[in-house]
Amino acid sequence: MKNGKTKPNPQPEQEMKREYDLRGKKGVRGKYYRAYRQGHTVRITQQNGTVSEQHFTLQDGAVLLEPDVRRYFPDSDSVNAALRSLIALIPSNKPRKTHARKF
Repeated sequence: MKNGKTKPNPQPEQEMKREYDLRGKKGVRGKYYRAYRQGHTVRITQQNGTVSEQHFTLQDGAVLLEPDVRRYFPDSDSVNAALRSLIALIPSNKPRKTHARKF
C-alpha cells in the first residue's frame, strides 16, 4: 500500500530550447492559412512501411474565425450568443399583412 505522500513535480524549464527559438527566423504569418481552409492531406507511414492518406477539411457547419475575432469570441457559446442577438435584428421575410380600410 502506498503512503499518502506525493512526489512534487519538478518545475518546467523557463528557457525555451535553442531548437524552438524562432526569433530571427523569417517566418510568414498565415502562410498556409488559405490552403488549410481548403483542406489538407496527411500521409501516415506505418512501421511496416505501408502508407495511408487521410484528407481533412472543415466539417460541415464549422466556421474558422480570424484571430482578431477570436479574441472577442473564444468559444462556440459566445459566437452563438452574438449571432442570435444579430438574428433578432434581421427583419422577418414574411410578408406583412395589410389591412384594407373600409369607407
